[in-house]
Amino acid sequence: MGMCFPLCLSLFLLKSAIAEASDPMCRHQGKFDLSGVSRKGDVVLTGLFPIHFRTIQPNLSFHEEPSPPVCDGFNSRSFRWMQTMIFALQEINKDPMLLPNITLGYNIYDTCTTPTHSLRAALTLASGPYEDASNYNCEGTSSIPVIVGDSGSTQSLVVARTMMSFNIPMVSYFSSCTCLSNRNEFPAFFRTMPSDAYQAKGVARLVQRFGWTWVGSIVGDDDYSHNAIQAFSDEVRKLGVCIAFTEVIPKVYSRRKILQITENIKASTARVIVMFALEGDAYPLISEVVKQNITGRQWIASEAWVTSALIATKENFLSLSGTIGFAIHRAEIPGLRSFLLQVHPFKTPNNLFVKELWEVIFNCSFGMAVEQKGKPASISSQKKCTGLEELTNTYNIYSDVSELRISYNVYKAVYTIAHSLHNLYSCENGKGPFENQTCANIFDVKPWQLAHYLKEVRYAIKLGEEIYFDENGDIVATYDIVNWQKNEDGSVRFVHVGHFDSATDSGQDLVVNETAIIWAGGKVEAPESLCSKHCLPGTRKAIRNGEQICCFDCLPCADGEISNETDSLNCVPCALEHWSNPQRNECIPKEIEFLSFEEAMGITLTTVSLLGTASTVSVAGVLWYYRKTPIVRANNSELSFLLLLSLMLCFLCSLTFIGQPSVWSCMLRHTLFGVSFVLCISCVLAKTLVVLMAFKATLPNNNMMKWFGTLQQILSVLLCTVVQVVICVVWLLVSSPFPVKQTKYYNQKIIFECDLGSVTAFCCVLGYIGFLSCMSFVLAFLARKLPDNFNEAKFITFSMLIFCAVWLTFIPAYISSPGKYTVAVEIFAILASSFGLLICIFAPKCYIILFKPERNTKKYLMGKTCSKKST
Repeated sequence: MGMCFPLCLSLFLLKSAIAEASDPMCRHQGKFDLSGVSRKGDVVLTGLFPIHFRTIQPNLSFHEEPSPPVCDGFNSRSFRWMQTMIFALQEINKDPMLLPNITLGYNIYDTCTTPTHSLRAALTLASGPYEDASNYNCEGTSSIPVIVGDSGSTQSLVVARTMMSFNIPMVSYFSSCTCLSNRNEFPAFFRTMPSDAYQAKGVARLVQRFGWTWVGSIVGDDDYSHNAIQAFSDEVRKLGVCIAFTEVIPKVYSRRKILQITENIKASTARVIVMFALEGDAYPLISEVVKQNITGRQWIASEAWVTSALIATKENFLSLSGTIGFAIHRAEIPGLRSFLLQVHPFKTPNNLFVKELWEVIFNCSFGMAVEQKGKPASISSQKKCTGLEELTNTYNIYSDVSELRISYNVYKAVYTIAHSLHNLYSCENGKGPFENQTCANIFDVKPWQLAHYLKEVRYAIKLGEEIYFDENGDIVATYDIVNWQKNEDGSVRFVHVGHFDSATDSGQDLVVNETAIIWAGGKVEAPESLCSKHCLPGTRKAIRNGEQICCFDCLPCADGEISNETDSLNCVPCALEHWSNPQRNECIPKEIEFLSFEEAMGITLTTVSLLGTASTVSVAGVLWYYRKTPIVRANNSELSFLLLLSLMLCFLCSLTFIGQPSVWSCMLRHTLFGVSFVLCISCVLAKTLVVLMAFKATLPNNNMMKWFGTLQQILSVLLCTVVQVVICVVWLLVSSPFPVKQTKYYNQKIIFECDLGSVTAFCCVLGYIGFLSCMSFVLAFLARKLPDNFNEAKFITFSMLIFCAVWLTFIPAYISSPGKYTVAVEIFAILASSFGLLICIFAPKCYIILFKPERNTKKYLMGKTCSKKST
């Protein structure tokens, strides 16, 4: 009650004023101009239409009682909307299946496109012009069950906030503000106009479709525009689109503000501009854009002005060519055009709207009608209207039914109410939805009862569309996407290039025929609107400090990373065995490197290895052929042939290091290398010992040679070799070498090599070879000056010196040369040391055998070495 009393008091005063204004005498005296048309019926519907688009404010001098505002600026298009409501009601009254025996009437008033007139009209229709205001109560009773309207979101907000207190339902045909979907604040508000939330989503999807990430936005200063741009901004932000600028068109015209907006348009790098504004608000800005010849901008229009005849003119087309936008779904209403053409000022003398329509279309004046309305006589031509003019002979917005969009919304709104009333009328007592399962009385229907049926209504209109409201009172949003194109005569035509259906799954809700679109400037390709150019694959976006995310630099991906998408935020590392290509847009397998038989280095080393083997065989052949000669017999032929065999194995083992590593090749190369070299050095060691023992045997009372015969020599070699064999077997059993693909040495290639497995075992193998080599070198060095003409110890000393030098050099070279060069170094060490042994030990023998046979005698070999001087 605390809230009801002031509300009742204010409504009492307002209703008293309206009741006074509704009196014919008061109206004649010009106290209040609330124009409208009506028709009686069993159920009367209220209609609110903006027949005029502006008001003339009175001179508020306060020397006398102020006159109310006067409506001005007849809107033929809005009058067509009103006529569509009347047409739909006539169709329903003639339909024997829909509301049989029930006649629908109407009370339609002009709102003058202002919230004040909308509220006055709604309250007048809600209370009745002759209702005693003193009988008003807070129960919320009303002489009407529903309001069809209003046209604008701001007007609907004002009316709805008042009417919702009494649960009077409203079905709007042109209010799209998302705020009206709030069921807590507007529980009985419905609309056949899609909510701006869907339009904002659709525009955002359109922006995403064509890759525009840098767009400007312009809005009108009203609830419709502000809510729409907010919803649009929220949607595009999710898609990574940035708003370059946002400008607000003032409600009260300001040239300074209009010039500021146009300057920002010219200065911005955004080539796509989205504008949510009513056509009346958009017109001054568009006029200035055309005046300054601003072209090259792609305009995205909201449904409020995309099909506006006021803006879509020949004069504006140069700057607005290619405009694309969302329009309310268009439909054809059979019979509407012929109904519209039936109006005539003499058939309805009390309908001042028809007379105004006549004056606007034919540029004439009825005179008296103008005076009765209190308008200045100068607004009309001096030409008098005769009534003989023909509507069919004149093209005008009123009779043009080619773009029935809002008219179709009015048509759906009326039919939706009719179907709700039909469901209410068809209710059976005992099965009703209200208390005690009662039904409503259609001849005394309460607004809240009709609101219940509006929530539940679902039907298919004659034109094929299924109509129903969701939980927010919104209809399923469907939009036509239209494109401004030029006719041959220079006029603008709206070409249907797609549609948006919110009921369809995301990704399929937007359908656009891109080939049918002509873009700004007459281009056939969609324009670009970017703060920064797209980052190509192979690069990543780096956001500039202090700027929006759409403004960025493109940085190339680092080595080993790629990006294979445009505008990638990050570069993705390649897998371990892959590497980035030069363009950094694809991971390619790394080059696998190993010493192969096909490459030049492999071929060279193979050739040298085979040459060494052949040389060894040749030497063995020479010695075998001359095996009975003194020089061969004197130098222990059995150990010589065993040494040549081991050298042949040393040369051949180098081949196991060439080629793609495998498990068997890795195990074979190191073990064969270790065993063959130990066999070789053991033979050298045995030969050195033979030289020493032979010299000792020449001394008196020394019979040592009998303990170091041929069998003992061979056994000692085999014993030394068995030690290495044991080491290699343990190595293979504990941690054998294995093939591995190394990526730590190079980024762009993989080194396919043999891992040693146990480094300790490998060191033992090399250490044992080194130990035998050192022993051979020391013993050979001690025996180098023994007095023989052919002292083999000299050559062994020199061969061991080369052997040790090679392997000492090998160690640092092996460590510092990763990859196939490591293998090449190891092969080189094997071949060099093998050649050193072969040449140093056997070249002198072969030389004497082949070129100095006179020295290959027992006498010569048994002789003592003489000095040069004695010689």
